[in-house]
Amino acid sequence: MEKQKRIQVLQDVVRIPSVNGKEAEVADYLSQLLEEYGIESQHVTYCNGRDNLVASLSTGEGKVLGLSGHMDVVSAGDEDLWKYPPFEAHIDSNRLYGRGSTDMKAGLMALVVAMLELKEEGCPFRGTIKLLATVGEEVGELGSEQLTREGYVDDLDALIIGEPTGYLLNYAHKGSINYTVISHGKEAHSSMPQEGYNAIHQLNECMLIINQKMDKVTETYVNEELGRTIHNITVIHGGEQVNSIPNKAVIQGNIRTIPEFGNEKVIALLEEIISKFNKKSSFPLELTIDYNKIPVQADKDSALIKTIQKQFDTPLPIVGGPATTDAAEFTKAKKSFDVVIFGPSVMSVPHQVNEYVEIDNYLEMINVYKAIIKSYLR
Repeated sequence: MEKQKRIQVLQDVVRIPSVNGKEAEVADYLSQLLEEYGIESQHVTYCNGRDNLVASLSTGEGKVLGLSGHMDVVSAGDEDLWKYPPFEAHIDSNRLYGRGSTDMKAGLMALVVAMLELKEEGCPFRGTIKLLATVGEEVGELGSEQLTREGYVDDLDALIIGEPTGYLLNYAHKGSINYTVISHGKEAHSSMPQEGYNAIHQLNECMLIINQKMDKVTETYVNEELGRTIHNITVIHGGEQVNSIPNKAVIQGNIRTIPEFGNEKVIALLEEIISKFNKKSSFPLELTIDYNKIPVQADKDSALIKTIQKQFDTPLPIVGGPATTDAAEFTKAKKSFDVVIFGPSVMSVPHQVNEYVEIDNYLEMINVYKAIIKSYLR
């Protein structure tokens, strides 16, 4: 594939506004591109307008190497704040600007182009390259959850996820839990609070206990690569009118978990707190776990990581990260496999106004991916 086409296909997908949905258009584009090179693909529908895409390039028996990227992007926000329109894929010098350019359409397209060029070149390798393009990573890792549940990753020996990491090999990341606590009370006039029950007051007591217990977890447990558990209460709603006792209040919190005190233990702790609180209250609190993604800690000495390191004169740093990825779902497959998160650009750029990817970095990563694939599937 010529250099200009490499760039053009990235521009094409950045121009598709797949904001928290509408991934089917990206899947259709990729399917047609793969077909040009004689590679068949399969749409795996999540819901209307949202299709995952799975494609394989095989030369017979051997290892199966997965290549994965998500097709959805976050909202562009106030487009007037952008230097260039967020879905124009404008190129200025060595930068391609656009929402999703870094997170993570550059990584996705670098993986796809690497696969296409290996087919075009007739490059001999032994085994299978398997592309897994997912929906809904930004809003719950919906596609990777579906593909894992339906068995599409059960045959993998290794997986590269092309999220932006720069020249770092991310082999581990924290898990993530979102939770909601609803406090119910009884309305009354603020001059006669004894006639009601203040939902905010009750919830405030609960918040203090949750913070104390989670602070203890943070102090007690630590992971060498990932650090400590992180807990934040990030949303509070309560009351309707300043002179009325509120009958409802809500908090939402986010917890970044580590293997030493995993998601099941965190959830059990929250349930215990709410249960104890409700035993002494005539207005029970309600706890809902809205999002539950486990931490990932793969083998830093895996065959996949060793293969990647061979492509560089100086070994790349092997690190853990705070943000969750599709690996949290893919690693729930029936058999374990090697995992690394490694892609163009860096994590400081995504979700920002004027998001961009360095074109040279994108082009270089295509060549790196090709070298990794050929070496791993020798």
